[in-house]
Amino acid sequence: MAEVTQPNSTFPRPTFFLLTGIPGLGSAQGWLTLIFGPMYLLALLGNGALLAVVRIDASLHQPMFLLLSMLAATDVGLATSIAPGLLAVLCLGPRPIPYAACLAQMFFVHALTAMESGVLLAMACDRAVAVGRPLHYPILVTKTRVGYVALALVLKAVVIVVPFPLLVARFGHFRSKTIRHAYCAHMAVVELVVGNTRANNLYGLALSLAVSGLDILGITGSYALIAHAVLRLPTREARAKAFGTCSSHICVILAFYVPGLFSYLTHRFGRHSVPKSVHILLSNIYLLLPPSLNPLIYGIRTKQIRDRLLEIFTSRKHKL
Repeated sequence: MAEVTQPNSTFPRPTFFLLTGIPGLGSAQGWLTLIFGPMYLLALLGNGALLAVVRIDASLHQPMFLLLSMLAATDVGLATSIAPGLLAVLCLGPRPIPYAACLAQMFFVHALTAMESGVLLAMACDRAVAVGRPLHYPILVTKTRVGYVALALVLKAVVIVVPFPLLVARFGHFRSKTIRHAYCAHMAVVELVVGNTRANNLYGLALSLAVSGLDILGITGSYALIAHAVLRLPTREARAKAFGTCSSHICVILAFYVPGLFSYLTHRFGRHSVPKSVHILLSNIYLLLPPSLNPLIYGIRTKQIRDRLLEIFTSRKHKL
């Protein structure tokens, strides 16, 4: 289905692009649905269950669990922004995506990624206050302030990511209509445009460093404060309990940033030594792994949620 292009041929702005999935894998792409399909299903069911539990249990209407709900909603949106199209490409082969839909997908993928990073920072700050100033926690961290944080994170994600589709939309000609990727990633589309893409490249790099870099610094600072407060506690049991309240969040942070950092480093520094198929595979894993793991981590390691889920399933079993 991909068009045959001459070395110096160009196209006016296309009405659609053609997503190829993961180039170089051929028919083996279909087997990846056995990995990405369950990951997407787990992201939907797991995060949906978390949202439902927090919604119906009034005792969980606390700032920590409201932030967890924010993370779960972001995970559902992030996974849904790429998984249906990804699975369609892997099962059916290259598929067209309208130009406007491509720009919309580009916006939502990058905005929700920025949103997820921001929520993880907010959760780290929440834990820092809970451990460092437990007596003042109910006064400093309220449901109203969590609502303001949620609004600020949404506005930030929109403002910083809107330039991505706008910077692409200014180009009127493209070298090809075929995107060698599984979704409309910003740089994958920029590779096709005819013109000076310096602004796109610089903004993409600046945004990656500013958003992830600043959020990681904030998370590191929050956990430095947590460690300082925990080490001042008088007993080993108290220190273990304090660290235990942060363990789930630490696992979620690692699940989000480690694959992302690995994907970023291989893209920036291993562009010529690492096959393109590996770059694309890593980028998809980076976007789908955290949404599928986060509900498992919080469902298993957070006692209130675990107990509530067991109570719901046990009561339904008795009714049956």
